[in-house]
Order: sequence, then structure tokens, then C-alpha cells
Amino acid sequence: MNDDARRAIGVFDSGIGGLTVVHELMMRLPNEDIVYLGDTARLPYGTKSPETVLRFLRENLGFLKRKNVKMIVVACNTASSVALPELIEEEDLPLVGVLLPGARAAARATRTKRVGVIGTTATIRSGAYEDALWELEPAIKIWSRACPLFVPLVEEGWHEDEITVLTAKRYLDPMADFGADTLVLGCTHYPVIKGVISRVVGEKILLVDSAHETAAEVERVLAEHALRSVVDRPGRITVYVTDIPYLFKEVGERFLRRPMERVERIDLETILVNGSER
Repeated sequence: MNDDARRAIGVFDSGIGGLTVVHELMMRLPNEDIVYLGDTARLPYGTKSPETVLRFLRENLGFLKRKNVKMIVVACNTASSVALPELIEEEDLPLVGVLLPGARAAARATRTKRVGVIGTTATIRSGAYEDALWELEPAIKIWSRACPLFVPLVEEGWHEDEITVLTAKRYLDPMADFGADTLVLGCTHYPVIKGVISRVVGEKILLVDSAHETAAEVERVLAEHALRSVVDRPGRITVYVTDIPYLFKEVGERFLRRPMERVERIDLETILVNGSER
């Protein structure tokens, strides 16, 4: 086996939502080791300028590269929309974001050329999904809606609660008049309440899970670069955060749907400047 293939996949997000991508990676690529970085000290990225987000991303990449990863997944919609194209130009490592895989899947799936997109306020305001969809298929018409309350509901663990159902109805009922046949879940938290969203919009609406589509893209990239691990053991997950991991483990296990052995807090500035994790 190629020695590089033995290395881990690096994944980062501004917080905890990217663990839905890790879950999909574990399901699709069960033998791969994963190093996850949640930049919890500096979230949310959506309130920051593009220049600041780009700086954060470069620092996060620097940390993951110190862990000798073989590729990096930018499991953050804000980061993917604001800075990923520039990073791809700068980096030798393969980079995959969460935005383009979801947009490609939606463009392939829609029959009516009417697509709904939901996400955080920052993602929706960026127009990044619209730009990606129109580049893929200029005839597509798009209905978009920011659904900011979904994130705290998911992190609270109210995945099937009546409050979550009512919130989803308030956000999503207007989409019925638009006539979308496909809905992009444009936030990595949203797959956790995919069941509620599906019940609200109806089974005829195809839900595009960007976490699922990103994992499929990672599998393709690994194969393209001959980096797929063939070790005969389950992959290991190492989790780092940049602030006190209060409740991160508890909430993260809901996203991963499995126990999380350990969450380690790190100081990015100390590591990147001094080369020490202590």
C-alpha cells in the first residue's frame, strides 16, 4: 500500500456541525483514520469578514498538515463559500468542501429545475449555493431560506420535538408554492433533523444531504490520488477543539452516532508559532 494512503483524513469546521460529515465518512470509508478540528474559540465564521475567514482557514490547515493528513475536508459552508477556491490554488494537498458536492447533486437530481436551499443566515446571504447551481445549470430557479433556529435546536438535542416540527413548518411551508422538487440541506447541522424536514416538506421532495455528498466526493478524490486506505481495522477518530470542550463530547456523539473517546483542547497560536501543543 502507498505509504501516503496510511495517513489520516483531516476535517475541520468552525464548531461541531462538521461531525455529520465525519459520520458519513465513517459509514462510507470505515477503515480511514480521521483528525477533526473544531475551531470553537472563533465561531461563528459567518459573522467574520472574508479576509478573516481565509486567515482562520489557513491556520486550521496549518494545524492539520502538522498532523500529516493526506487530504483535508472543509466541513463548513461559510468557509467553503468564502475561501475554498483561493485555498485550492495555494495548497498541494487535495481539498474538498461541502458546498460544491451538494450543488452538483441537486443539479443532477432536479426534474422541474426548481431547487430549494436552506442554510444559516451567513450561507444564504452569501448566495454561494445559487452561484454554484446556476453555473452548473443556468435554467435552475432557486428558492432559498435562512433557518437559523435549526442549529440551536439540533445542539439542544430536540431532534423530534414538536418545537422543531413547528419551526420547520414555519420556515419551509412557503416552499410549497414555489414548486421545488429538490431541497439542499446547506448546513452540516441539518442532516441530524433530516427526518423532521422530510415530513414537513413531503416525501416527494428529494433532500440533498451535503454531508453525504461530501463523503462521496472524498471517496472519489482518494481513489483518484491512490490514497484509499486498505488497512484491516476500523478507522480511528482524533478530535481537537480550540476552546473549552464544554458539552462538545455529549453533543458530538449525537452527530457521530457513536461514542467519542476523547476531545482535546489545543492552542492554535502556540502550536503554529512555537511548534508545541503544550
